Formats: sequence, C-alpha cells, structure tokens
Amino acid sequence: RGFIFQTNKSLTWVPNSVFNFDFETNLGMDTNGNTGFDTATLGWQGAGGPTVPHSIVFNVGSTTYWLGGFGLNPRPTNFSTFVDPQPSFMQQLKTNNTIPSISYGYTAGNQYRNSKVFGSLVLGGYDQNRFAATNVSFPFYEDISRDLLVNIQAVSTDKSLASNNLLPGGTIQAFVDSTVPTMWLPIDACQAFEAAFGLQYNEALNMYLVNDTLHQTLLNTNPSVTFTLSPNSSSGGETVNIELPYGAFDLTLNYPYITSPNTSYYFPLQRAANYTQYTLGRVFLQEAYLIADYDRQNFTIAPCVWDQSLLANADIKSIISPGTFPAGAIAGVVVGIVVVIAALAAILFFLRRRKTTEKRRAAELEAKEGEGHAKHSSENESKPFISNPIGGELGGGEIHELTAPHKPFAQEMESPHKIDPNKAGYSEMESGEYFGPGKGFAHEVQGSGPAIFEMPGSDVHEMPAHEQRQGLK
Repeated sequence: RGFIFQTNKSLTWVPNSVFNFDFETNLGMDTNGNTGFDTATLGWQGAGGPTVPHSIVFNVGSTTYWLGGFGLNPRPTNFSTFVDPQPSFMQQLKTNNTIPSISYGYTAGNQYRNSKVFGSLVLGGYDQNRFAATNVSFPFYEDISRDLLVNIQAVSTDKSLASNNLLPGGTIQAFVDSTVPTMWLPIDACQAFEAAFGLQYNEALNMYLVNDTLHQTLLNTNPSVTFTLSPNSSSGGETVNIELPYGAFDLTLNYPYITSPNTSYYFPLQRAANYTQYTLGRVFLQEAYLIADYDRQNFTIAPCVWDQSLLANADIKSIISPGTFPAGAIAGVVVGIVVVIAALAAILFFLRRRKTTEKRRAAELEAKEGEGHAKHSSENESKPFISNPIGGELGGGEIHELTAPHKPFAQEMESPHKIDPNKAGYSEMESGEYFGPGKGFAHEVQGSGPAIFEMPGSDVHEMPAHEQRQGLK
C-alpha cells in the first residue's frame, strides 16, 4: 500500500474527527476516515519541496482506496459546517506565492512505452514537452464535483472482431478523473468493447477479466482505441483525438479485489449504471495530458508525445493568474513611481528654496531700513540689488543702473513701518497699506554724489495714484 502515515508519530498532527470523504459518491466509492491537520511537504524530507502547515489529511483504513492520493482540487473543505471552510493544499500554495496560479498539468505516465515513462505533475503550470498542442479549450462544467467534463463524440478501434464503433449510442459526457484507474462507460458501449475484443464480464467484480489465451491474442493483434473529445455536445466543431494502444489496457488486478487466484489480467472498463458515472480514469490519462486552470475556469486535454529527447528535458511553463503583473511590469511600475516622487520632491525643494530666499531678502531689507542706512559691499558696488516684482504690479525685467558710490538700495518691506513719502525711492509692501509717493513723484535716489543714469531696460510700471490707504491686489 505504499508508505503508511502514523499520526501518533507526528509532532505536528492536530486531530479533528471521523468524517465521510463525500468523494466519488456517484461511483459508490465514498468512505470515511479519521481527519486532522498536519504539516505536509512535497518530495522527500530535506529535498527543499514546498511545505504547507495545517494541511487537511484523511486517514483511510478501508480497501476502497488502496494507495494514498494527493488532492488537486483547489476548493476548500467543509467539515461540520459551511461557515469555516478549510483551504486546500493548492490554495495555500498560491496564497503563499509558491505557485503563480491555481492550476496544474498532469499525465499518469505508463509502463509500456520507452521502458516505462514516469508520470508528470506540475503545480501552477505545465510541461510543454509532454504533449502536442491542440488549441482546443474546454470550459469547466457547472457541477463543481464534475468540473472536468468532456463530450465524447466517438470511440473507435482500428482492429475489431465486430464493429469498429465502440460508442453506438452517440455522444456522451464523461468526467476526467485521476482518482480512479478505470473507465466507466454506458452498457451499450461496454457491450461493443466485448464484441470487438472478446472480453467477458465478471458480474461479481464488475470487471472484465482477461485469461492468458485472450491476453496473448490481444498482444499479437495490438488494437488501438481512439477517443474523440470536444467542448461541444453536438457533433462536429473542434475535436481532440486521444489514441490508446492495447498496452494502455494491459493491466493486472491484485489483492484485495481478487483472492483466488490473487492476480489476473484485466481490461480496465466498468459498466456505468447511469450518466453520472461516465468517467475517464487514469487509464485514459496514460496517453492524455491534462491542464486545469481554475483561475480561468477552463482546461485542456491533449495527446501525449513520446519523443525520448523531449521526455528527458522538461520544459516547464508557468500559468499566470489573471490580473497578475509579470516581474518586468512590476519593476516598471515601481521605477515609474520612484521617478515621479523624485520629480515632485525636486519641485518642492526648489519652491521651498525660492520662498526661503525671498523671505531672507525681505528680512535683510527690513533690518537695513531699521538701521536707517544701507550697508555697502563690493558686490553692491558692482551690481545694485533691485527687488523682484510682486503680484505682477511691476515690470518683470531687472532694472540696470550705472555704478556709483554711496548708492542706497531700493527698499522692500514686510512690516507696517511707514516711510516718509517725501523721501526719494519706491516701496512695496505686503502689509495691506501703500505708503509710496504719488503718481508723478521722482523715483530716484537723492544725494550729494554724481547724478545716476539708468541704462535702457524694461519700464517700471507704477500703481495707479489712488488714495494712499489702498491695499495691493
């Protein structure tokens, strides 16, 4: 039965209770078991495989499922109520960003090609070297318990003791299910298989046992069976053909199914009681590659390829969830945001610097006015300081004057100090009052030095000569 999981030897085991699987109920294969939670790791311990804590574990003691199984369905599990769903292994891998999407690619492998071909399971993507592309997509079925539903338009064989048509009743819908090993088809289809290959049905086992003589005959004739699948329930449209050689059906039945004798060849076909049991199990997935994308609610069925060079070199492709940015796009967005922030920071820096400079200049002028005279410096001698226009009242150009000794500065103030209007010069104030000279008054500095000559430049526009107590706009 493979390896046995013993809960009493796990330090991380958290018991829950005994529950039914609620699994494969349509096939009469539901069972129950002790449930709980434990830390689960894919691969051998220490190999670096992904680990998911608090994973759901069912302990099965019955012979209904002889080997353990790994759940690929990403939907949550509800135990006693529907208000506390427990996330699946797949969902937790996606939540932890271990896989890029809730999807997988799978094929069962086989023992009859290339001296045995291992199965392949890719979580969050698929192996491109394991199948031939078909460009046919199947939508998920509305019943979530049978979501991977395909339309089988035809089943045929190339070598038959009777008719080559193995699906005489026409198109059926079947569930692709990797949990069970066999195929479940309508009774008329099973009877067509019986006639084509000489099979005999065992009522007690609900199995087709194959004796040594028939086994050798089928090996010699090596018939193949082709399934024609389609997303469409009606005939025609897009189709996919999956061909299975007789080697895919050449299997052995062992204990606990049979005990006397304890082994026998068998043909993995079972009679379905109704349409809910139509199933394509792992025997079908020996020759078919399944890609299930739960984010986009569709899946692909494609024929496997058997090129030994391709099988030896996996070509894993990721399936990205819708709305997820590739790494390059994320980097681009981050870089773009950084650039914008840097630009805004630079603009704010220069605006703040300009505002600070203007305030410093205004403070210096106010201090000079308080002293009652202008201070001289070599820079002032070579280039006089003229304040920038405020509020667009004055001309935007700089006023250029000839150099002269003992030249007083133009006065700019941000305080309510009044200046004698009889003094020469001009004043601008942001205090809400205007105390400058009236229109037509001289706007040049008076003194005992030589006359000051102005160089041609932009005109100085004065404010209208309204009342002296009119505020600036």
